[in-house]
Amino acid sequence: MARSIILIISACCIMLSGCSGIKNIQDLTYIVSIGMDYDDDNKEYTVYLQGLNFINVAKQEGGKSADPVPIFVASAKGETLNLAVRNLYKMSEPPLYFGHIKTLVITNRIVQHKFKEVVEEVGKNRSIRPTLHVVTTDEEIEEVFNINALFNYPAVYTVLFKKDTYEIAQNEIRPVTIMKFLRDYYEPMNSSRLPFVKINKTSWKAEKDYPVLYFDGYSVFQNREYKKELEFEDSLFLDWLLEKYIAIDERVEEEGKLAAAVKLESPKLKIKYDDDSATPKFSIDLSVRADLLEKVQDLPISRLTSLAEEEVKSKLKTLYLDGVENKIDYLNAGEKWFRMHPEQFAELKRTGKFFLEEDSLTDIRVNVQIYNFNSYKYIE
Repeated sequence: MARSIILIISACCIMLSGCSGIKNIQDLTYIVSIGMDYDDDNKEYTVYLQGLNFINVAKQEGGKSADPVPIFVASAKGETLNLAVRNLYKMSEPPLYFGHIKTLVITNRIVQHKFKEVVEEVGKNRSIRPTLHVVTTDEEIEEVFNINALFNYPAVYTVLFKKDTYEIAQNEIRPVTIMKFLRDYYEPMNSSRLPFVKINKTSWKAEKDYPVLYFDGYSVFQNREYKKELEFEDSLFLDWLLEKYIAIDERVEEEGKLAAAVKLESPKLKIKYDDDSATPKFSIDLSVRADLLEKVQDLPISRLTSLAEEEVKSKLKTLYLDGVENKIDYLNAGEKWFRMHPEQFAELKRTGKFFLEEDSLTDIRVNVQIYNFNSYKYIE
């Protein structure tokens, strides 16, 4: 009997000792974002870490703390990302934990000078999740990392940590994961884009100005080269065209005056290619579902629909021409074409010539159908 009791106690001790290396949640510094800048004069990177400690969460046992959750930002310099981070380990207690990194923020200096090196290093780093979000900025990273969400919610509630689908409201730019970006970045004829984040210090006030973060457009790449920053309105329109679950509010004008406001959603974009062409030549069919938000002028429904179609067609044409001017295929029209025309693609690749011209887009047909009139009465 005594021997059985001793064996049971010994077994329990062995099982308990197996958990002795596990740390409590409040005993780690959780790194949720990494920022990177580059000094071209000194040929070195500056790495920023945004860290949170969950001791507040562990103590309060539910509910939101009345006190602001502190943000900790560390920085170090080094010749590479890993060498810079190495310098912070000895300065960090509780120890650093990188298993919950959500966002990588890179400055425009890196985008313009060291982007290929950085994106390749990040892409092959096994400790970084493919769902990591990547953004660019021309703000100071330390200032970006020190901004809380509204009502003193922690930094993890800012736009840097928005999820892909269900947290996106209408009229917002969608975040981009490293997996999706690299998939487009390495395609031979695709454009790729990363949102760039800005600080707004005037829209919200709480006794004084309350800074917030927001996406103000896209940094656009073509053929693995940075091309330009696309402004917010064009970026939003492009997202609406190519992504799902995005709706936008649009003005409808009659002779330069506001006639109505409509919500546009569920666009269906179809690209039809011309046969036997040495470069992509195509037409676009776009069908759109619309809801009337506000009625300003009394117009026949047919006229309102026609004006909305003209507005969408004009924005699409303008975006396309901007792409031709800057050698960017915003609509990724070349992606399917080069798979169907490997010989013509090989010739374009040999010459290095950009594959789109103004007349490559032969026609745009837009069909807008208004389903909800928001209790307004319309004449036919």
